Amino acid sequence: MLTQAEGAAPTRLRNWLTGARPKTLPVSFAPLAVGLAIAHSLGRVNWWHAALTVVFVLGFVIGTNFFNDYSDGIRGADDHRLGPARLVGSGQATPQQVFRSGAVLFLVGALAGTVLAVLVSWWLLALVVLCACGGWFYTGGPHPYGYHGFGELSIFLFHGVLFVCAPVYIQLGHVPLLAVAASLPVGFLACALITTNNLRDIPTDAAAGKNTLAVRTGAARTRRFYVLCVTAAFATGLLLALSRPWALLVLGAVPFAVFPVRRVLSRAGGRDLIPALEHTCLLLLAFGTLQAIGLAL
Repeated sequence: MLTQAEGAAPTRLRNWLTGARPKTLPVSFAPLAVGLAIAHSLGRVNWWHAALTVVFVLGFVIGTNFFNDYSDGIRGADDHRLGPARLVGSGQATPQQVFRSGAVLFLVGALAGTVLAVLVSWWLLALVVLCACGGWFYTGGPHPYGYHGFGELSIFLFHGVLFVCAPVYIQLGHVPLLAVAASLPVGFLACALITTNNLRDIPTDAAAGKNTLAVRTGAARTRRFYVLCVTAAFATGLLLALSRPWALLVLGAVPFAVFPVRRVLSRAGGRDLIPALEHTCLLLLAFGTLQAIGLAL
């Protein structure tokens, strides 16, 4: 029989893994895969640089998740959360512990980015600063932009444009137009993902003073915006077939879009939207994988 201390250790580990939000990592892996696929199709890929890029991105992304947990927790935005429990809001960890975790992960990301700057270009230090500021001020600081309706735009720029184009620049030393075009569908699906999350949290976010785009525009418009994002992702993805015929492979991701679109349009709310959120993650992962394969070919 496990003692209380022995039983608590796996529980704490499970709590911290949940705090890292592993189910949302497709929003990072998809753009990285697309960016590396483009670099592969246009030249050789330095896999050491690619590994450092993954560490750089994940350090800031997971670190941002912890900082988001910390900032929302101390503001009370997670006190009546409908989705998975957060560390600070649920009392599973202290704000100081969660803050330190975010800081350590930011440091890991910054170190990887600095090494890349030395190996590739000092301009990448600007990218390190941008990711650090974008991650912290999303929900941190006196005027977090995530509390003023700019979360979707941020996700589109960081998890779409930036995380597709950055790996290409690191590998090739420049950003071709193909990379910018390929970043758009990934960005739209990343935007759809956060839109689902914010749609679910409209009541609790509004009560906590977190004025997301969903809170500002209302549930009905948010549902239409979700469908618009998914539609735009497939439309821009198919346009790539004009120069890369294998880009048509993204049509294989259409079945993954059926369930979340139906669930969002069904006027489901609260916890009933959690499956739509999970399936939007699967859609992004499937779409990004197929787009990467198509562009690599």
